[in-house]
Amino acid sequence: MKRFFTLLAALVCSTTVAFCAEHGALHYGDDIVCGAERTEEYIPLLEGRRVGILTNRSGMCKGVHLVDTLLSRGIDIRYIFAPEHGFRGDVSAGEQVADGYDPKSGLPVISLYGRTKAPADSILNKLDVVVFDLQDVGLRYYTYLSTLHYLLEAAARTHTEVVILDRPNPNGFYVDGPILDMKHRSFVGVYPVPVVHGMTLGELACMAIGEGWVKDGDISLVSVIRVKGYDHNTLYNVPIPPSPNLPDMTSIYLYPSLCYFESTPVSVGRGTDMPFKIYGHPAMKNRNFTFTPKSRSYALNPPCKDKLCYGVRLDNIPLDGLLGMGINLEYVIDAYNDLKLGDKFFNNAFERLIGVDYVREMIKSGYSASQIEARWKDDVEKFKTLRAKYFLYEE
Repeated sequence: MKRFFTLLAALVCSTTVAFCAEHGALHYGDDIVCGAERTEEYIPLLEGRRVGILTNRSGMCKGVHLVDTLLSRGIDIRYIFAPEHGFRGDVSAGEQVADGYDPKSGLPVISLYGRTKAPADSILNKLDVVVFDLQDVGLRYYTYLSTLHYLLEAAARTHTEVVILDRPNPNGFYVDGPILDMKHRSFVGVYPVPVVHGMTLGELACMAIGEGWVKDGDISLVSVIRVKGYDHNTLYNVPIPPSPNLPDMTSIYLYPSLCYFESTPVSVGRGTDMPFKIYGHPAMKNRNFTFTPKSRSYALNPPCKDKLCYGVRLDNIPLDGLLGMGINLEYVIDAYNDLKLGDKFFNNAFERLIGVDYVREMIKSGYSASQIEARWKDDVEKFKTLRAKYFLYEE
């Protein structure tokens, strides 16, 4: 087992060197100005109009929450819409978000992650425009993309304008993974795009409408306030965690490789101080690292709760070693081979996350990670060609 992870570390280093050689222009975005901060571009679109805001704790404008910024400018906000994790971003993943009121502003908060995933037509008919401002992480199964989709469909029905305050994609410098087979379409996968799509939500909104993925979508209703100082080779350090279980850039870079454990018995560190930076299970063998998931405010009932797990820590991989990793199925294959549960290792959510049938079958048949990943190479190249039509930023 030690030899396996020594070889894996060497593979990560060599892959990173090759990746950086291919993407020689990778650079840190030191002068980025997010859409929310470009108030001069969108305040005129809101003045004198009835406004809704779809945002969460990541929706900041020069250190002040977007809602407070707009209220201070006299914008008539009628409703706040809350995605997964809630308006303030403190609700566990997958836990329904309740309607309520924002204690600071007194504004009504309507959940889009509970009984309904879209604003009701009766609510949108009371608005002229909805402002969308969420920090995404660039993965098909991250639910903020689905929330945007259902907003766009509802807005098309009611002829309500949508202003998207775009933010950088921290995984926006590459594309990886299979294109979603739409028979596996769900709230963790609404569009036929790869797992790592390499686009901002503003770009994806344009693509979804342009490709007809949004029912009756009308691009004339959508305004995207672009990010200044950003391109598709920018390395962006997210200043505010987009959700409680993605606390830093290590977890965000590992998320494309570790999220599939959510459809297995294996813990990915929810209920610990290292979510999406470790994985393990009580029955895994010959492991030096241990951890015990506990109930926390942001992980009330984590997998393997209160059980001593044996596993692997990945938080010690340098960030530059993660940049070229892409989707690494070695971790899932490692746990699958260790636990020897056969098909019981997976549940039905696995295909909703990975997006296709063949990955599970190839893992069961003993294929290597590189052999499986080679299967979706054509998907990646096909999507790269398609997405270029909708770029708002240089590649």
